[in-house]
Amino acid sequence: MPKFVYDFTEGNKDLKDLLGGKGANLAEMTNLGLPVPPGFTITTDACRHYLQHGTTPDGLDDEVASHLRALEQTMGRRLGDPADPLLVSVRSGAKFSMPGMMDTVLNIGLSDESVQGLAKQSGNERFAWDAYRRLIQMFGKTVLGIDGEHFEHALDSAKQAKGASSDTELDAEDLKDLTSAYKDIIRKHASREFPQEPREQMDLAVKAVFESWNSDRAILYRRQERIPADLGTAVNVVAMVFGNMGDDSGTGVAFTRDPGTGAQGVYGDYLQNAQGEDVVAGIRNTVPLQDLERIDKTSFDQLMQIMETLENHYRDLCDIEFTVERGKLWMLQTRVGKRTAAAAFRIATQLVDQGMIDLDEAITRVSGDELARLMFPRFDTSGQTVRITQAISASPGAAVGKAVFDSATAVERAAQGEKVILIRRETNPDDLHGMIAAQGILTSRGGKTSHAAVVARGMGKTCVCGAEELVVDTRARRFTAPGGVTVSEGDVVSIDGTSGAVYLGEVPVVASNVVQYFEGELAPDSDDLVAAVHTIMTHADAARRLGVHANADTGPDCARARRFGATGVGLVRTEHMFLGERRQLVERLILAGTAGQRQAALDALEPLQRGDFEEILEAMDGYPVTIRLIDPPLHEFLPDLTELTVKVALAGDDASQGDRELLDAVRRLHEQNPMLGLRGVRLVLVIPGLLDMQVRAIARAAAQRVKAGGDPRPEIMIPLTASVQEMEISRERAEAVLREVEAETGVHVPTPIGTMIEVPRAAATAGEIARAAEFFSFGTNDLTQMTWGFSRDDVEGAFFTQYIELGIFGVSPFETIDRDGVGRLVRIATEEGRAARPDLHLGVCGEHGGDPSSVWFFHEVGLDYVSCSPFRVPIARLEAGRAAVASVGSDTR
Repeated sequence: MPKFVYDFTEGNKDLKDLLGGKGANLAEMTNLGLPVPPGFTITTDACRHYLQHGTTPDGLDDEVASHLRALEQTMGRRLGDPADPLLVSVRSGAKFSMPGMMDTVLNIGLSDESVQGLAKQSGNERFAWDAYRRLIQMFGKTVLGIDGEHFEHALDSAKQAKGASSDTELDAEDLKDLTSAYKDIIRKHASREFPQEPREQMDLAVKAVFESWNSDRAILYRRQERIPADLGTAVNVVAMVFGNMGDDSGTGVAFTRDPGTGAQGVYGDYLQNAQGEDVVAGIRNTVPLQDLERIDKTSFDQLMQIMETLENHYRDLCDIEFTVERGKLWMLQTRVGKRTAAAAFRIATQLVDQGMIDLDEAITRVSGDELARLMFPRFDTSGQTVRITQAISASPGAAVGKAVFDSATAVERAAQGEKVILIRRETNPDDLHGMIAAQGILTSRGGKTSHAAVVARGMGKTCVCGAEELVVDTRARRFTAPGGVTVSEGDVVSIDGTSGAVYLGEVPVVASNVVQYFEGELAPDSDDLVAAVHTIMTHADAARRLGVHANADTGPDCARARRFGATGVGLVRTEHMFLGERRQLVERLILAGTAGQRQAALDALEPLQRGDFEEILEAMDGYPVTIRLIDPPLHEFLPDLTELTVKVALAGDDASQGDRELLDAVRRLHEQNPMLGLRGVRLVLVIPGLLDMQVRAIARAAAQRVKAGGDPRPEIMIPLTASVQEMEISRERAEAVLREVEAETGVHVPTPIGTMIEVPRAAATAGEIARAAEFFSFGTNDLTQMTWGFSRDDVEGAFFTQYIELGIFGVSPFETIDRDGVGRLVRIATEEGRAARPDLHLGVCGEHGGDPSSVWFFHEVGLDYVSCSPFRVPIARLEAGRAAVASVGSDTR
């Protein structure tokens, strides 16, 4: 029979798949001899069974009962004993950290009888009733599904009646009355009594935690963070320790390094006379962790020793939750802490300098997504700005948007294309959809360990917390600040998650230091963050097998890509050179009634194209430049059919002959589905002289660069090939033109000729096409459209949101390569192409070339390079290095 329950002494940190992150790390701390309250973990296997079948697996109840008896023996108390009750918490704990997204219930075991025993044993009646009302509140919200506002209103009423500003000012009698009010809420809204049997409380709480895996907020968070939906959560049953027993007790969260900057030191929050949920929820503002040294030096010194032990053991930034109960320190959780992008790079290189990890490990500790965040702009405050307040820098970045005061409004306005800043007193897990929609989050309560701060850092979202000077009125949809400043919904504010500053109005932005470093404007040692990025990128470049090229259509774009580290151009889109003033020449080509008129139009276009190619080849001198012949259908260069028809119709007999001829041409070229019509290789084969003109411009430009002392390396790419015959005809024509230009100029420039693989048939017949093509470049944008049968311009706005919600795919296949479908075609074409031509050069030039996850796939299937926009070149370089290091690691295991 499978085992579903593990004591903390039986697990370790490597069992996260089975015990979840929290359970595995509680077990690890127990094995290290740290002060962890005893308990046990119910596995993710049990959760998955429950979610699939609606019942707990056979044998689970008996296992839980056995481990509960062992826990009672260890603690010397029975669960819910009226005279001296053992109390437990029931906590979620998935493999990947999902802060606040799933449920927890504290103080299980309290009842109308056992609360009296707890009061007597603790000698603190107020503490006992405070613990009991918290249990009823959590149980009602988490297990019975009652709206938490009912309990909040009751608490507010109790404070108002007492004239209290904080719940700590309520005495035992006040809390007794509040407990009675909470019971009434359960009776009214759940149509049942609060359960008095402790085992019933525990069993219902365990099932509620299982079910919280599929709560709306958990599903939304998993989609945002790309966490698989089939993992399930473990459940941890832990003996309660109490931080709310008086001023000699408290609870806190600590980080072994600053999760915002990566700096070493004492970072965290502490709250006297409170339970852990109070810190995370930000209900009361905390004090800095350093203050614990003054409040309780013994516990502080022990905590510092434990923090050092954990960081050395995990070799990483650790996030720690702890409670002090009457001067006794207890460790409730540790995990590798979420951090900002800047902190990730700094910490990785710090750990290398300290000899804790090597550079291979360091580049696995950062990601392309994090590097992208470092490349975002920052505020320029050199001009006139109006600073409203200065608060806690919880998650860095520069965010500007209209103020909104609830999550639903944030989602609604963002869907309309508006940029918004979500402003709350404090956030809770139900605010997740608004946090995702907003540019940034601003709260008046909480610190660096509050819900808003932790979730924002995980998402890379700008966040400022603990802006105590702001009086946030969510009902009136406004906040007031010192100096008589009032910000109402719709007013623009700017928040700086790096400094914690909040500004009225829009503050301009400037390029980040990291971008200036890539541009060559800052030296590698100009600051510690740039130095960390330089160290990581240097090693990633040394480690990677994949080349990184850029998609660039102009000389300046190519020059920038080169500064950003590109070692070639994987896609020059020649059709972009026909826009603007040159559009008239294309119209002349289309309207040409004779061969002479058509050739005259081509002759006029050729020197313009040649000049463009010279500029590009010069910018990328010494590196390969893959030039795609014209791809889109010609109607894209002509006026819209409907608009032109209306124009001619309204003009009647006065319509010009030019407009009439143009309308005839547009009608002649009009296609019902132009993306599957006359375009790509079909166009260059059907329009006489078009291929010749473009190839001649390329060859002449290359010859001119050689004469100027350059080292041009052009490559000609035939688009949309679906058959080997198309490739053979195109290649023969191109080679004939290359020979003509060589004879004309006396210059030989080796010019490989290959094709884009963007039609499923091309991938399926790659072995044949490879006989005529010297290279393949996968055009994954069109390949995705044709494989899925999607029209990208139509489907993304029409139903992709619903497809993601339904779980049909976790992320748009246009963002990350569809490994099972499109990816399989790439793999087939790679294998069969190389089988036919072993020296076949392979790359990708779709947008996937700059997507971190897709880069790993292209490394895995054996492509030679990826090509992406210039801005994403550093991201692709980093991910190519990470993929190489990971593959070496897996090969040696």
